[in-house]
Amino acid sequence: MPIVTSREMLKKAYEGGYAIGAFNVNNMEIIQGITEAAAETRSPLILQVSAGARKYAKHVYLMKLIEAAEADTGLPICVHLDHGESFEICKTCIDGGFTSVMIDGSKYPFEENINLTRQVVEYAHDRGVTVEGELGRLAGIEDDINVSDEESSYTNPDQVEEFVEATGVDSLAIAIGTSHGAYKFKPGHKPQLRFDILEEVARRLPGFPIVLHGASSVMPEYVEMINKNGGKMPDAIGVPEDMLRKAASMAVCKINIDTDLRLAMTASIRSYLNERPEDFDPRKYLGPARDNIKELVKHKLINVLGCAGKL
Repeated sequence: MPIVTSREMLKKAYEGGYAIGAFNVNNMEIIQGITEAAAETRSPLILQVSAGARKYAKHVYLMKLIEAAEADTGLPICVHLDHGESFEICKTCIDGGFTSVMIDGSKYPFEENINLTRQVVEYAHDRGVTVEGELGRLAGIEDDINVSDEESSYTNPDQVEEFVEATGVDSLAIAIGTSHGAYKFKPGHKPQLRFDILEEVARRLPGFPIVLHGASSVMPEYVEMINKNGGKMPDAIGVPEDMLRKAASMAVCKINIDTDLRLAMTASIRSYLNERPEDFDPRKYLGPARDNIKELVKHKLINVLGCAGKL
């Protein structure tokens, strides 16, 4: 199967009452773990690349690894840019083979966000690439994204119709209580999704795919495993999985997962090296880490997103 856009898979997800998993990738083992899980469960899949991942692994390496995964599994995979900050970054990724991009203009005033997003949409659509926009801002820190409590804001449903019509975006990321990366470890953080906002957005945009960012659940067994093996992770509360499943049964068609992948990989590596401190072969500890990611992703696909068997 070729690398595909997100258009058809998001349409099917909306109609079927499930969500597509959009998993952030940084290296070979992460890509292998995710795609093997999706292949075994026959799940549609979005692999997304952040600015930090492109700096770390380089665009060309990630694209070739994803192409190898597609050839190995036969999966239809969408390659998506996560949090593109400018037209130039989106253009580079489109020209470099990405089939979907997110332009994040949420930090700008409403009209400026519209103008920037429309510019990306026009360039992308001319080349058959889908575009995700964003209204509202999630608190948290992840790669180059750093939003404080004071800067964060819920999505205003009164703006969504005008934004989608004016920009022509294919999907819309909204802020209803999820958070990026490190925010999940903030003392007193207790996520509660604003389903009232989601319901109102869905009412105003019938049939239109909605996206949730910052939707890792921070499974406590990984935090415990890290701390047991020399780590110093604080207590954390991610988004409860039953809330994500409810959102996936509504208008949410794409759910982003990154922090859970990092925790699964780190927990496995710390555990292995703590038990075998003399081992210096990366294959010995990266192999189990890949397997841990695979099992995590299978759990998400089957029990949280509901997209297993939907190919």
